[in-house]
Amino acid sequence: MPNLLTPTQITSLREAHRQTRDKRLADRIKAVLALAAGHEYVEIAEILLLDETTLRRYVERFQQDGVDGLLESRYSGGASDLTTVQQQELTKYLEANTFPTASAVSAYIEKKYQVKYTSNGVTKLLHRLGFSYKKPRVIPGKVNLEKQAEFVEEYEQIKARLGKNDSIHFMDASHPTHNTTPSYGWIKKGKKHDKFIPTNTGRARLNLHGTLNLETKDTTMLTAETVNYQTVIETLNRLIKKYPHGKIHLILDNARYYHSKEVATWRRHHTRVKLHFIPPYSPNLNIIERLWLYYHKKVTHNRYFPRFENFRQATLYFFRHLSRYETDLATLLTDNFQTYPATAVANLS
Repeated sequence: MPNLLTPTQITSLREAHRQTRDKRLADRIKAVLALAAGHEYVEIAEILLLDETTLRRYVERFQQDGVDGLLESRYSGGASDLTTVQQQELTKYLEANTFPTASAVSAYIEKKYQVKYTSNGVTKLLHRLGFSYKKPRVIPGKVNLEKQAEFVEEYEQIKARLGKNDSIHFMDASHPTHNTTPSYGWIKKGKKHDKFIPTNTGRARLNLHGTLNLETKDTTMLTAETVNYQTVIETLNRLIKKYPHGKIHLILDNARYYHSKEVATWRRHHTRVKLHFIPPYSPNLNIIERLWLYYHKKVTHNRYFPRFENFRQATLYFFRHLSRYETDLATLLTDNFQTYPATAVANLS
């Protein structure tokens, strides 16, 4: 194989050698480079403690599939590797169907193409095909992107017309449950270091109804036995006392209690309060949803509250002292709305 490598191929092989931590893969690269430099098969086999047949197979892989083929770790069990067409078919299938484990993909490949891969081998194959191991993003099944775009435009117009004392608030309800929520964290390896967190047996929950001023990060939060038109009106009453001047623009979803006749009557007597409803199935447009998620991260994840009152007090303390999280909230609570690509909606059935 002397003089058969281009300068670009030599550079690629050397770069791959610097990056790999797998000794076996490093030996494959060194074998190809040594052959290209004029060394004999028998000499390289003796130095790397390999047999000549294996070396020749490495060279064949490199000549057929380049560096990726050389570094792909797999066990074929006597069966041939996936062809280019089969890899294209597999890619298309995996784009439409999400497998939870590499071994599940390996089983599918063996059943479909009669080709065997180890979990490690199929993982490398998946990386080479452009896949990574991550969670899919959740999207409401009935989302309407056109309606969302119209709302964002309306919101920008509201911002542009704000008077000196006007304000914008995002309004929503949340119902955190008094129970331990396990979440990922750094725990020392080893079974004897397993971490256990007590949990509660009940399902008692808090009912929160609140508003968020995006500019000041100020919240108006109400706790109640249930969320209904009464909690809506009580929250609004607290809000107008806190903001006695200017228009109050409220961004909120289409929950039934916001459209109740009692709330409609209240609005007729408080005309400076303006309600702006986001389109159905659009939680991504209500920024207070991000505050609920951040609350869970700080209060409920990996924490045990033996009594409901402990849980309630910790929740109220969080919302009363949001200034402690000023740095995090400055970047989290912005009106840079999360949007969905059109391709995601096109794939919904």
